[in-house]
This record gives sequence, structure tokens and C-alpha cells, in this order.
Amino acid sequence: MTGRPLPKSLDDTPALGRWISLAEPGRVIIASGKVELGQGITTALAQIAAEALELRLARVTLAEVDTDRAPNEGFTAGSQSVEVSGAALRLAAAQARAALIAVAAVRLGADAARLGCDDGAVLLDGAPSGLDFWGLAADVDWGQPVADAAGLRPASAYRVVGQSVPRADLVQKRIGGGFIHDIDLPGMAHVRVVRQPFRMARLERVDSDRLARRHPGVRALGKADFLALVSDDEYAVHAAHAEADRFVRWQEVPGRWQPAKAPEGMVAAIGAEPAPATCTSTIAVRYARAHIAHASIGPSCALAQYEAGRLTVWTHSQGVFALRAQIARCLGLDVAAVRVVHAHGAGCYGHNGADDAALDAAIVACALPGRPVRVLWSREDELSRGPLGAAMSAEISAGVDAAGRVAAWAMHVTSAPHAQRPGMGGYANLSSAEAMDGAHLPREVADLPEAAGGGASRNARAIYDFAQEVRVAIDTRSRIRTSSLRSLGAHLNVFAIESAMDELAELAGADPLDFRLRHLSDPRCRRVLAEAAEMSGWAGAQATGEGVAKGLAVARYKGKGAWLAAVAEVTVEADVRLQRLWLAVDAGLLINPEGARSQIEGGAIQAASWSLKEAVSVENDRIAAFGWGSYPILRFSEVPEIETRFIESPGAAPLGAGEAAQGPVAAAIGNAVARALGARVRDLPLTRAQILRAVAGG
Repeated sequence: MTGRPLPKSLDDTPALGRWISLAEPGRVIIASGKVELGQGITTALAQIAAEALELRLARVTLAEVDTDRAPNEGFTAGSQSVEVSGAALRLAAAQARAALIAVAAVRLGADAARLGCDDGAVLLDGAPSGLDFWGLAADVDWGQPVADAAGLRPASAYRVVGQSVPRADLVQKRIGGGFIHDIDLPGMAHVRVVRQPFRMARLERVDSDRLARRHPGVRALGKADFLALVSDDEYAVHAAHAEADRFVRWQEVPGRWQPAKAPEGMVAAIGAEPAPATCTSTIAVRYARAHIAHASIGPSCALAQYEAGRLTVWTHSQGVFALRAQIARCLGLDVAAVRVVHAHGAGCYGHNGADDAALDAAIVACALPGRPVRVLWSREDELSRGPLGAAMSAEISAGVDAAGRVAAWAMHVTSAPHAQRPGMGGYANLSSAEAMDGAHLPREVADLPEAAGGGASRNARAIYDFAQEVRVAIDTRSRIRTSSLRSLGAHLNVFAIESAMDELAELAGADPLDFRLRHLSDPRCRRVLAEAAEMSGWAGAQATGEGVAKGLAVARYKGKGAWLAAVAEVTVEADVRLQRLWLAVDAGLLINPEGARSQIEGGAIQAASWSLKEAVSVENDRIAAFGWGSYPILRFSEVPEIETRFIESPGAAPLGAGEAAQGPVAAAIGNAVARALGARVRDLPLTRAQILRAVAGG
């Protein structure tokens, strides 16, 4: 025993057999409560287990998350799959190996110290003993709790971890399969849900006769203000849904919508705020972003079947256990009567419409016992009815002293909520739950606490060595549903902090890189900054207003994840064109370097899209986003050249990297645009309209 604290996952699910199974000869099935959402954990977690068991990777398979079998590890969020679930699996696999060797020692009548293993074969004094793991498994106590194994292999001995192994889940996806959308159950009914035009709208009338005349074979099922269209023919139900306004009427009931109570503002004083009199130059600026959508290429989808008193739901939710509890609650079922199985979705970091679609399917399945049903959202539903990333603003008042150092810093963040996943705050937080029963409308909202990484406050504390005051306020007045989207508040907060650092550097007459380094003592942060500067050929202060420029930014995600420094090169003409990105990353031990690269670069591309293109238009508290025309995203032809370099930190633990790029890339682009224009654009996205407003001094 080493005395290190166990991962929380092992406190909640201690039994060894819940994590490791050798029931299939020649194979090892590992379990995790974290789901594959495109981040590559299907392969990375298998690599961790294979390394600890000293097996070839081909022998190890990660089971899909199924609430009947998987350990409950909460939500797959916060870039914690490898940090948390990987740590638990490493300990479980190491303990399984030790237990199997102990059984072999008894069988062979030999000291365990003389035994070793190679790909499941037990060795005695380095030679084959005739025993293997699968022949020994029956004698292992799989109910024993996983402890902190002292016999973990050192990183210097790794053969599987640290290798760029191709992702196992991509084989089917590359040929057009492998997604929840591809599941085809016999006798499946197809469903489209007719959404309320705004939250708490009342369903006034459904003209069933007109529906039947125009769309034979399509019928309506409803409960309160929930309305679904069902048909054996997917094309028929799709056509009926497209013209639902011909036979469905909604009404606004004054006073039915009531905003949730907001939590009290959080104040975090970090160090003693210096007297403003020490500042020789100051800024008072405001940065903001609009609501942004998940905008997955494939819309949300779910399947469900209610049979023999048990409901099974297939979903691409990122929190299957929380979803199971809320589905049971909304439908009046015992939790044990609900099984939720994860299937791969089209890519999403955070809380999109997957959970809503799952409840949609569950409601209809319970109304059609015995028959499987499939719900597919429309593009308009995906952009306008699912939870959005929160609109935010950050006001920064700061100044520099005569020595060119930051002498005052205060930041005030105002944001819609970032944490309204199923079950959070004690509410279902599912759109169809509100439609069926207004009692499910949240009455109070609490953002994520700092201990969980924060929501609006995430990365609101600057990484630099100066005293600062941070205030955060949550605004709940809008009907727009908001929840967790990749990096939560870190995207806007880092954009604001790093933009302000450039503005202060200009006041101090300093190069942006040098200005940052004079306020940084963290050696790993300094190293990624220096590396990004070297990669990009950063050559001190550059001319401004010439249409082409570079900008840089740096952050450590959540203050405890990966460090990432970004340099962006842009061309500004009629629009902003992002030409190149240079990314320097310290993510600790890399389980799968190519997988980590994909996560960093995918995040960088998404951050670029948010920063240059994406904003949900809201008119009179209603969303006006219907498709790619009204909600454009970065096109493949607009993806920049990206060079990524990982900095090795020997002996370091693996760090969450999937969300590390969001803030620094946004800020680097913003700083490059400011240099190219000679004018600062402080509102995202950096569109032509925003640029014209900034250049005009508006």
C-alpha cells in the first residue's frame, strides 16, 4: 500500500469484478462509467488496462456503458476520463494481475516472486509454466475491493501506454456506421416531437383529422404539452413534422413562465487588491460572447422499448446514470425498471439534446408497449431546442505601474447558467419533462462550484502572479435553456484575460510574450509559452494595422489540467481568415499521443469556429437558428494549418486535455485580429459586422 487516496470511482464501486472480466477465453473486458463521445477513451482506457495487465492491446476491449453493468462514474465531463476512470482502471488491472499471479503461485507451489507474465501466459523463472490468466480466473475473489496497488509498473517499463494506437471506434465510423443513428431494431416506429415554440407554451389544439388527411399513417400522441408524431415510415413522419404548424396551435399563457432564482454572486479575492494609485495607466473594458450551440453534424437521436414492465433506452447521453434516474422520475417508474445503454453519437462535448431525445423516446415507448421506437431530432431542433452554451460577459478593470507590471486587476463575469444537466439542482432539466408537467421547470439554479471546476467562474482566475479580484454573477432571466458546453466559462474568461493582457502590454510598451513572462513563475506555463513562440517564429512586437498579424495566448485549463499556449496567424480583409495555429501543450503523461493530438486540434478547430462564426440569434426570448444558413460553422475549406507540439514532463500524471484549447485559441485569434486591424474587437464572434463596429469606434 502506498497511502495515496483512491480515485472516487473506486470508493463508489470498489469490487474488482465490476471493472475487469476474464469470462471470455483469451479476452479481457474492462468496464468504465465514462462514455466514448469522440475523445478516444475506447482505446486510451484499453491501453491503460493492457499495460497494467501486461497484455497485448488486441486482447482488451472496453464495454459500452450500460447502467445494468457499468460502474457509476457520473458525467463524462471536465476532461476527466483518463484522469479519473483511467486511474481507477489502472489500479483495478494491476490488482487483477497480482491476484492471478497469487493463484498461479499456489497452483505451482512456487513463490510469487518467481512468477511473471507475458500476454496472459504465466511464466515461472522466465519460462512458460503452462498456466494462463483465463485458466486461473475462477479462483480469484472478484468481489475483493480494489486497493492502492504498490506494484504498479513504472512509466519507464511501458510498452502500450505512450503509443499512438489507432482508435478502435473509428473502424465502423469510417465506412458510415458505428453511430446510434445506425441502430435498426425490428418493427421500429419512427418518431418526431413537435416542440413548443418557447418554454412553457401551452398546446391549444391538434387537428388530428387534417393530419390524417395530409399524412396517412402518421398519428399524434400527446400528454399535456408534449406532442409526438409516430409512423412506421420515417419519411412520412418527417414530412408531417416539417409542416406541423398546419395542424398544431400553441398559445402563450401570461405568468406561466417564471425565471429561476439565481444563486448569490460569488466573490473570490485572490491576494490583496493593491491601491489604484499605484497604476500609471489603466483599462476598463468589456468582453462578451453570444449563446453558442453544440451544432453536431448528426442531430440528437435515441431509441427505446418498453417490454414486460422494463424500459430500455439507447442514448448518446454523457451521463447515463443521472439520465436513468430522471427518466424514471418523469415517468413514475422504479429506477430498477429503467436500463440506459450508451451508443455513440455524432460528437459533442457537453450537454446537448441527447438527454432530451432519450426522454422523448421513453415517453413514446411507454405509450406503445412492446414496440421499439426511434426519435431523431431535426436540424432546427438541434440548434434551437437543445441546451446552448451560455452567453457571457466579462468586465475587466486593470492597470500597470511605472515598472510596467500589473498593479490592479478586477474581473466581473456575468453569465447564464452552465450546469443544468439531468438531475442537477434537484430538477429533471429535460425539455419534454417541462412540457408534460410544469412542475419540472427549475425554480432555482446553482452553477458548478469551484471544487468541481466552476461553470461561469471556470478559468476566471488569471494564471499570472498578481493580486486579483474575481466576481461572478449568474443571470437566469432568459427562457433560453443553457447548460454545459466544452470548457464552460473558460472559453470567454480566457479570451477576456488574455485580450486584456495584450491591452496592458501595449500600455506598458512591452512585447506581449515578454509581458506575460514577467508575470509568470509557473515553469511549465513558461515553457509552453516559450515553445509556442519558438514554433511560430514570434519576433517581438509586430506592426499593427497591416491586415496580417500573429497573436498569442496561454492558459492552464481549470487551473489544474493541461497547459496550452497558442499562436494564431490571421489575415483580415472583408472577413477574418485564420491561416495558421501553433499549439504547445503540456498534458503530462500521454496515454495515446495521436489521440491527444486529435483532441487538442479538434478543440482548436471548434474554438476557431466559435470565435469567427458562431452565435445563436435570439429575438424576443426566442431562438432564430434553423440551419447552417442562420447558424454557420467553420467549413472544411476554412480549417487552418495546425502545428502541435507536446512537451514531455517526465514522471507527470496524465492531465485532461480535451478542453484545453478553447480559451487560448480564441484569445490568440482575437489578439492577432487586433494587431492586424490596429483596433480591438471585444465581442465574439469576430464577424465582419463586429470588425466594422470596432474600426468605427463603436
